[in-house]
Amino acid sequence: MLYIFLSICCSVIVFIQLKLAKRYHVDVFQAITWNYSIGMLLTWLFLKPHLQNLTHAPVLTYTALAVLLPGMFLITAISVRLSGIVRTDVAQRLSLFIPLIAAFLLFGEKFTVLKYIGIVLGFIAIICSIPWRQKGKNKQAAPNAWLYLLAVFIGIGVIDVLFKQIASFKAMPYNTSLFIIYALAFIFSLIALIFQVSTGKTKFSWPHILIGWILGIANFGNILFYIKAQKVLANKPSTVLASMNIGIIVMGAIVGIYIFKEKLSFLNRLGIAIAIIAIAIIAYS
Repeated sequence: MLYIFLSICCSVIVFIQLKLAKRYHVDVFQAITWNYSIGMLLTWLFLKPHLQNLTHAPVLTYTALAVLLPGMFLITAISVRLSGIVRTDVAQRLSLFIPLIAAFLLFGEKFTVLKYIGIVLGFIAIICSIPWRQKGKNKQAAPNAWLYLLAVFIGIGVIDVLFKQIASFKAMPYNTSLFIIYALAFIFSLIALIFQVSTGKTKFSWPHILIGWILGIANFGNILFYIKAQKVLANKPSTVLASMNIGIIVMGAIVGIYIFKEKLSFLNRLGIAIAIIAIAIIAYS
């Protein structure tokens, strides 16, 4: 359970860094770009990828992930700023229902009654988590905040489906695929950053390299400790899945409410509780 706890901590640290970005005038896109450079290095050091015989690599899937990962990172950062850590956390955790639905629609997996119940509860939790009105303020929440929550839910879910396809591709080890995806994500992000700097849309800042590396260490730590937890508890995958997702929601809620003083309505708090129940049901089923 130590690896699960460490993975949860790393995930929440990423959200905290995204939450603090605006306060300390951090250019999130620059930080995200350099995050993938340290991700490449750490993958090379800890996961030992093998880069021989890449002729049968699923290039299209790699490319899609390399574009989606930094794009969703940026959208998640905006969602954290507009809706807070708690709601964005719930949307991201509940994205696991996207691969479940894909398994049913695309791969013919049989659904049990519990899975149906879990999916329905998951969508109810998402609706309840939307910041319809800011507590304590006589005004509506940011009108486009729910769009970013929805984008996080769908985007992270699609990424999860693509990663599951990568994991099922036996001709290429998962650690090698992860290294290639990180490398492509860094290249694409760097090209976009160079374009922004050359056109004057942003100004390059050396400190953002260090900020991006700190973000990348936490981001990679989440993946590394999750993989280790899966290996240690190989016969209990549902335990790892439920513990990870529920733990992140609970710790994210504690950090968001008590440290960043995020205001949640009764409906939002109900959504968090329903999300935890939905994830537990899915894991059990």
